[in-house]
Parts: sequence; structure tokens; C-alpha cells
Amino acid sequence: MRIRRILAAVIATAALAGLGLTGAASAATTQGAATYVTPSQCRQGGGTPAINDQGNYCQGGTYNGEQID
Repeated sequence: MRIRRILAAVIATAALAGLGLTGAASAATTQGAATYVTPSQCRQGGGTPAINDQGNYCQGGTYNGEQID
């Protein structure tokens, strides 16, 4: 009887650990995707397109730090 309880606890712990690893992997893949905004989208979001700066990024506003396409 005691072995069944221990075995059930081990299985439940392993299942929860597996779910945690799956969630971390999916979060890592979604953050890696690069997003681009147009200069007009940058302005509409309250930012300033910094086309002349290295990297062409939107400065300020909703799209702050996003690369301009």
C-alpha cells in the first residue's frame, strides 16, 4: 500500500516536470522570432523611426526597440 502511494507521487512529479519543460521550450521559441514594423507603424505607436542609426530601430512608443523594415 505504501509503495503504491510513493509510486503515484513519483509519477505525478515526473508528469508535472515534463509539462514545465515543455512550457519553457515553447516560450523560448516564441521569443526568438524577430519582428519588424514599418516607419508609419512606428509613428502611429508614438515612436520615432531611427532610419539613419545603425540597425534601423523604432525609438520610443509602443514599438520601442523593434527593427524597421
